[in-house]
Amino acid sequence: MINFNIPPYAEKAPEYMAQAIRNHKISGDGEFTKRCNAWIEENTGVAKALLTTSCTHATEMAALLADIQPGDEVIMPAYTFVSTADAFVLRGATAVFVDIRPDTMNIDETKIEAAITEKTKAIVPVHYAGVACEMDTIMDIAARYNLLVIEDAAQGVMSRYKGQALGAIGDYGCFSFHETKNYSMGEGGCILIKDKDNIEMAEIIREKGTNRSQFFRGQIDKYTWVEAGSSYLPSDINAAYLWAQLEIADEIYADRMATWNLYNETLAPLKESGYIDLPFIPKECVHNAHMFYIKAKDLEERTALIRFLKENDISSVFHYIPLHNAPAGKKYGRFHGEDIYTTKESERLVRLPLYYGLEKEKVLTVCDKIREFYL
Repeated sequence: MINFNIPPYAEKAPEYMAQAIRNHKISGDGEFTKRCNAWIEENTGVAKALLTTSCTHATEMAALLADIQPGDEVIMPAYTFVSTADAFVLRGATAVFVDIRPDTMNIDETKIEAAITEKTKAIVPVHYAGVACEMDTIMDIAARYNLLVIEDAAQGVMSRYKGQALGAIGDYGCFSFHETKNYSMGEGGCILIKDKDNIEMAEIIREKGTNRSQFFRGQIDKYTWVEAGSSYLPSDINAAYLWAQLEIADEIYADRMATWNLYNETLAPLKESGYIDLPFIPKECVHNAHMFYIKAKDLEERTALIRFLKENDISSVFHYIPLHNAPAGKKYGRFHGEDIYTTKESERLVRLPLYYGLEKEKVLTVCDKIREFYL
């Protein structure tokens, strides 16, 4: 069986996790959490990075920091995971969905401005597959309309746009370290804060609304409840598992990129013959090989392809059901403009196995079976 995903694992993980236990510091903000935060800050250039229990919680923190209120509107693509919308819906906002680009599956930056109303508070670009949205255009729109930009960079660790790290371009960025991501702590995420003036409030929100972080740094003599917040700190054991991977982040990146490139090169003849479409990477983007997907002709063909691969012991999956078509999406959001590509393109997409350590022979087997299906 060729698995779709195997969570990343680094050999030093058990040693570091045991060290966290020996340190008698297995709750949040221990030694390994601080190491991970510092690594992310160094590699993205943000003022502050704070590990969280999930990317969902990182996005919830961003919504709190953005002071999203009932009646506000937040613009985002419908082709994304539910957490992108949940964080803002929980604050009473309306998710305003706009169409995607068929080439990158990212939000169509040319459709954003028309969706802005007097209630719009933020734009949430989602960097699908670790490939950046057209951020220059998005940041320009945000500046002209005085809107916040909250990047859903769940899939974007180690990706860049014109040299800038994804998650570090907007006001806030959100990473995921779920077991399906390039770097994992099982469940986990991180909020990236661009402006140093927002760090103190982020720490307070993350620490149940208290100024506990300042207390531990010796800045105040006691801590207390100062704002509404929640508990967004992950266990230091989880951070220790992640730290072992961040130490070899370049190795993991190179391994995944080799797999991505092998898929791309081997399946190119099928694209040239018109059977499938392959991922498109704009010249200004450096991606991280988070996923490799192909696009079939339509939903019927995709369903048949996934079934054929499963019969040959290959696990492949489709991805998001667009949020505006979901019951909650209809309840808490609306689609602005015409759905030209969101549904159509989502029904064509098939994700192929890709993970750290995937053997070359297995990649070639997957490609052979795809060729067999079409030829």
